[in-house]
Amino acid sequence: MKLEIDGIVYDVIVERKHIKNTYLRVKEDLNIYVTTNTLTPNYFIKKFVNDNIKFIEKQIDKMSKRIDKKTKKFYLGKEINIVILNTVKKPTFDGETLFVKSKSEVDKWYKKITKEVFEEHLKEVYNRFSCSVPYPSLTIRKMTTRWGVNNIKLKKVTLNSELIYKDPKYLDYVIVHELSHFKHANHGKGFWSLVEENEPNYKKIRKELQEW
Repeated sequence: MKLEIDGIVYDVIVERKHIKNTYLRVKEDLNIYVTTNTLTPNYFIKKFVNDNIKFIEKQIDKMSKRIDKKTKKFYLGKEINIVILNTVKKPTFDGETLFVKSKSEVDKWYKKITKEVFEEHLKEVYNRFSCSVPYPSLTIRKMTTRWGVNNIKLKKVTLNSELIYKDPKYLDYVIVHELSHFKHANHGKGFWSLVEENEPNYKKIRKELQEW
């Protein structure tokens, strides 16, 4: 089965299983997958796909952006070039281009620069924070469902390493969010008031992060 959207033809792959409902998703190969019951007739599947064109378009756009992020390198919201030179003794970044001796050094550079940048921003945000909270220890790791985590008992903040790729405003917001938890453990009215006090545009920034 094929589906044409804006002049581009996509494959619709039907997966039949012993399930009750019919589901639709777009994968990284940009094929449209329909999972349905083994007895579902083809005319129903075709109608189901056509009735969900808007959803499919959004999923294709979202998946396309995800693929772009995997093939491109970003640093604090800006796309950067990676140049491999045998003559480079150590990774060198001029603001636009990262010069490395081998591909294996790219991840090492990101790990090192992420630690430096996150520590610097934590210090800056903490120093201008509107109320007194403990200065937390910092842990950095890649997380799939959260941008930051606060451990009040251990006075520790964990930040998602993926934030190094995005505009610094997102990193600063996440830090504000986690510091605010030292005053308010939950996400009640008092918590969000404190967040807004330190980041007036937090609603817009938070929404953008949720869509990323």
